Amino acid sequence: MKKRVIALLLAVTMVFGLTACGGSGAAEGSGAAETTESTESTETTESTEAASTEGGKILSVQVGPDPETIDPALNSAVDGGNMLLHSFECLLSVDQDGKLAPGQAESWETSEDGLTWTFHLREGLKWSDGSDLTANDFVYSWKRVCDPMVAAPYAETVLSMVEGFEDAAGGNLDALQVAAPDDLTFVVTLNAPCSYFGSLAAFATLSPVQQATVEANGDAWATSAETYISNGPFYISEWVPGSHILMSKNPYYWNADAIKLDGIKWNLIEDANASYSAYQTGEVLMIKDVPTEEIPSLRDNPEFHVDPIIGTYYLSLNLDREPFNDANVRKALSLAIDREYVAGTLMQGTYTAASNFMGPGWVDTDGSQFMDNANGGQPYIDTANFEANLEEAKQLLADAGYPDGEGLPAITYSTNDAGYHKVVAEYLQQAWAEIGVDLQVEIVEWASFTPMRRNGDYDSSRNGWVGDYSDPSNMLDLFYSTNGNNDGNFNNAEYDAAMDISRTTLDAAERSEALHKAEDILMEEAGCIPVAYYNDFWLQSEKITGSWHSPYGYWYFMYADIAE
Repeated sequence: MKKRVIALLLAVTMVFGLTACGGSGAAEGSGAAETTESTESTETTESTEAASTEGGKILSVQVGPDPETIDPALNSAVDGGNMLLHSFECLLSVDQDGKLAPGQAESWETSEDGLTWTFHLREGLKWSDGSDLTANDFVYSWKRVCDPMVAAPYAETVLSMVEGFEDAAGGNLDALQVAAPDDLTFVVTLNAPCSYFGSLAAFATLSPVQQATVEANGDAWATSAETYISNGPFYISEWVPGSHILMSKNPYYWNADAIKLDGIKWNLIEDANASYSAYQTGEVLMIKDVPTEEIPSLRDNPEFHVDPIIGTYYLSLNLDREPFNDANVRKALSLAIDREYVAGTLMQGTYTAASNFMGPGWVDTDGSQFMDNANGGQPYIDTANFEANLEEAKQLLADAGYPDGEGLPAITYSTNDAGYHKVVAEYLQQAWAEIGVDLQVEIVEWASFTPMRRNGDYDSSRNGWVGDYSDPSNMLDLFYSTNGNNDGNFNNAEYDAAMDISRTTLDAAERSEALHKAEDILMEEAGCIPVAYYNDFWLQSEKITGSWHSPYGYWYFMYADIAE
């Protein structure tokens, strides 16, 4: 294994800053030792006002390049999610402590049997164009998420527990049991109690969208400032693809008096070095994409932040293609990865080696850590014993009929060039070569990357998931056979059966057992290859006050201010 070569190349990159890292992807790493240059950069940031040509108090930030979509029903990426969080508001919201709070609904209650949820909307709710927003808008929007013509990737995840979902997903939208008895009341009937349904009612996919606007403009409604009608604290007033999205304060938002900013400018920068330059000059006051080669000099900088988030960096294999339809091949590829080296050296110690698919932060049905109860309390992969793993990988590949990789076709690994993605791809070339695998790396721009993966146009690919809420089903649902985010097309009847039990049982212990069984099957079958557990890292000026970052990978700027 030529690990020292990679480490040396990484070190050279850090010293000379030659790597242009950019694009999008959840969470990248950390580093060591501050330099004089980085100190001067911080002083520049502190002394430069983030002004806007539009006037007013505009917070200028960068969380990613052009989003694939900011249609609430279609988005499945963190960058788009951050924008939706500020332009839309669901029935419920999540506060700074991660607890459910009123949103468009000022109160809600659940029936004794847990099957009926009733939400009471605030009086006088408006869309950003000033027209009235009522409970019927939620009826339309939730049914739209089920519409097979819309093909919302989260539909099954967020609505499968609602009575009538299967019929609605088949095209009979009126079968979905959501109703508006009056303009201020929204009632949902479930097919089984769902302890985390409140979290779903706060999830962006279930944001209301304006029916007249959507029907008049089709899918294009969510691609232009002129037609992007929303209901959150901000609305889109200007959209220049490849440059920025400007959101202005929504005067019709029910809590507009609490909004201190006049607007938020989302700078659509794909190259991390360009983001960093914009931060140094004060053009932006927060950047998510920090060049990895700059991280060692930023560790002691008070403007550099590293926060854990609940999520896993993993690899998807296209199970519809040979040789990935053989579980032994998949397991061999997984065990040939030295996760401690990847997380500790390549990712500079800011990620954690993944021994399970479900990492820290996921909560079991009894309130304990889901990870602690997995696999009898033992890791699925012994990340501290790589040499033994490597020998097992070679044997598994031989058992699959490819001794030392003989007869195995070349494999293409697709990734976008952001953060650590490229250096991980280069490592995989060498790691899998140790078992005789010829790996070709394909770098894909962010705008094309996620559609390519979703459409199955790949052999193997970088992937990752950051939790939308802390229930383990949020990640495990990804591998249900019909899930819209099942990029690798994992299809296992026992897995689906376990997830079905988790969705319908009223017994917490039985539900926990079913969820753990699902992970057991996923790991045994190597339905994906977990590599590391995420952290978010970013640069944020101390001028920004009143904002917060959540363990779900979101930045909350709606109540932020900019200090003079």
